[in-house]
Amino acid sequence: MSIDKQKSLIVKKLDKFFSTYRRISFKKGEIIIRADDPPAGIFYLKEGVVREYVISQKGEELTLNIFRPYAFFPMSYAINKTINNHFYEAQTQVLTWRAPVEDILQFIKNEPEVMFDLLARIYIGLQGIFARMEYLMTGSAKARLLTELLIYAKRFGDKKTGKITVDLRLTQKDLSAQSGIARETVGRIIKTLKSKKLIVFQNKKLIINDLRGLEEKLS
Repeated sequence: MSIDKQKSLIVKKLDKFFSTYRRISFKKGEIIIRADDPPAGIFYLKEGVVREYVISQKGEELTLNIFRPYAFFPMSYAINKTINNHFYEAQTQVLTWRAPVEDILQFIKNEPEVMFDLLARIYIGLQGIFARMEYLMTGSAKARLLTELLIYAKRFGDKKTGKITVDLRLTQKDLSAQSGIARETVGRIIKTLKSKKLIVFQNKKLIINDLRGLEEKLS
């Protein structure tokens, strides 16, 4: 079975399971789960984009992860009963279904393909986290921002005609929060990358004209 057909099958299974539970919509900027509040269940993201973040001791928002359909969260709470210290916020208009923890655990135990897909996506997310950790500890501001752009390109990019489009409505404020760099510094680096025609922002979309060029800048 091809990868596309396998993903389509998994999405159908998820849709069928979650559609029997409560359907909940969120407006852009609305908090879905608050830090330190026990989640009311596991949310399945059918439409939109959700940001997971923490607030630092300095009061800054630090983005940890971005969810797109067909993600479901917070699975750390479901599997390990981990206390939730993170905020989950709708970055766009969002449509979800919410299922009880016990039901989703039984579902993934009975569906090995869904379990394997969840595990694969967790490891993809970890790769991004490890890259962030490496450059937060040893890299310059430029390296940290380039790392964020490459993570977005590889996780969420849609490759067409040699270019990569990331349709997440990213702003310089978002990139500042995710890389831990001041907005002014982000602005200067973005300006340089634009002047070299490596990237462009168009209709609130990030378009990477030269992925290899970005990678070379990082290396």
